[in-house]
Amino acid sequence: MAVLGSGPAGFYSVYKVMQGIDNAIVDMYEQLPVPFGLVRYGVAPDHPEVKNCQDKFTEVASSPNFNFIGNIRIGQDVMLDDLTHHYDAILFAYGASKDRKLGISGEDTLRGIYAARDFVGWYNGLPEFSHLDPRLDESETAVIIGQGNVALDVARTLLKGVDALRHTDISEQALASLSKSRIKRVHVMGRRGPMQFACTIKEVRELMKLPSVAFEAVKRDLLPPDLSSLPRTAKRLTKLLLEGSPTPIADARKSWSFDFLLSPLHFMPDRDAQSAQLDAVSFSKMQFAAGVDRFDPAAKVQRAEEERRLSIPTSLAFRSIGYQSEPLPGMRELGIAFDEHRSIITNDDHGRLVRRAGEASDANTIPGMYCAGWVKRGPTGVIANTMEDSFATAAAVVADWNNKATFLGGGDGWGSIKGGVAEKGTRIVSWDDWLKIDAAEKARGKSLGKEREKFTSPQEMLKILD
Repeated sequence: MAVLGSGPAGFYSVYKVMQGIDNAIVDMYEQLPVPFGLVRYGVAPDHPEVKNCQDKFTEVASSPNFNFIGNIRIGQDVMLDDLTHHYDAILFAYGASKDRKLGISGEDTLRGIYAARDFVGWYNGLPEFSHLDPRLDESETAVIIGQGNVALDVARTLLKGVDALRHTDISEQALASLSKSRIKRVHVMGRRGPMQFACTIKEVRELMKLPSVAFEAVKRDLLPPDLSSLPRTAKRLTKLLLEGSPTPIADARKSWSFDFLLSPLHFMPDRDAQSAQLDAVSFSKMQFAAGVDRFDPAAKVQRAEEERRLSIPTSLAFRSIGYQSEPLPGMRELGIAFDEHRSIITNDDHGRLVRRAGEASDANTIPGMYCAGWVKRGPTGVIANTMEDSFATAAAVVADWNNKATFLGGGDGWGSIKGGVAEKGTRIVSWDDWLKIDAAEKARGKSLGKEREKFTSPQEMLKILD
């Protein structure tokens, strides 16, 4: 089986497939020289416990039937069609590599506007964003559009004291920028109300407990008057919002707020600046639709009947409204359908690729093709959700194999492909090579008093192997 992507979806799927099929051989393809995807580059540096799943992934990779093939690009170094001739099955588990855009004026033209995905990648050392250089020293106010966990990761990173991050695996260049940050006020903006937002209690609690950081209270009428009838999770979240932070506003060095019922309209330029610099973000005030229970998690909102706007002055803004997957080169030619609206590969909800959504039949299934993770269900949930989702896909693979369903033609896998890749001059990274890079990063980190200092370019990583 070929697995495209080395993040949680790929590894959890491989773990269960190798458990369920005797002598299964897996080749895992990764475009970077290093594995672990979202765990390495998406998990916040101050959440090291979330990265413990890497131990399980390393255990999976220790099998003699597992082969890591890093630093290889599907569609350039090897064609997707080539893989179909040399494997029994292909599992797409490559995640979501783009962020969703707001589609409002100024978004693509003004300086000072960043995707949360890019910012998170930057402070986590993702090579793609190593040169981002966000100007944290030019504004005292930051606006984050979106209220999910990634938005709260960004808020916490901006508000947390730099000393509390020094011993994490955050990149040194990020520490240098954060040490010069002037941010004192963070707005976390959402279109709907507090009973509809998507973040988890753990993330909110962490923000509430930041030393010398105050939370500006939520308007009481946005929260249920009677908490006793709420479901457990909603009750705990509401209590958190009502209790707020232990640091009073008057004693705080920094502060933050959830700003509800506000929809972004425009990014506004600084008319006096020579460059196209962000100066403010304009929002339209929203209201709950007539007859809607404002405390219903699914409550809909609409623009206020009387057009009302709010403008927040700032030269630093982040959009954090979700990620998007993209189709790989060669998918269309193989008859693989990609749902652009949902940003997923069309599948039967169990991970089997299908030609047309909503039609469950053998004729509609693409033999030997599977998907897992965000590219299967959309970019939602935490790593535990991805684990469950990946186990479900693996169960489908195992069931199909045991039931002697139709698969691809089979073959020698990487053994039949590597010669052509070598002719192109591509430097392939093996699992043993990754262990050398891993050791070098840990040595760099030790000298800085931290767990590791990541290399932020593929060239640096490959140089370790010379």
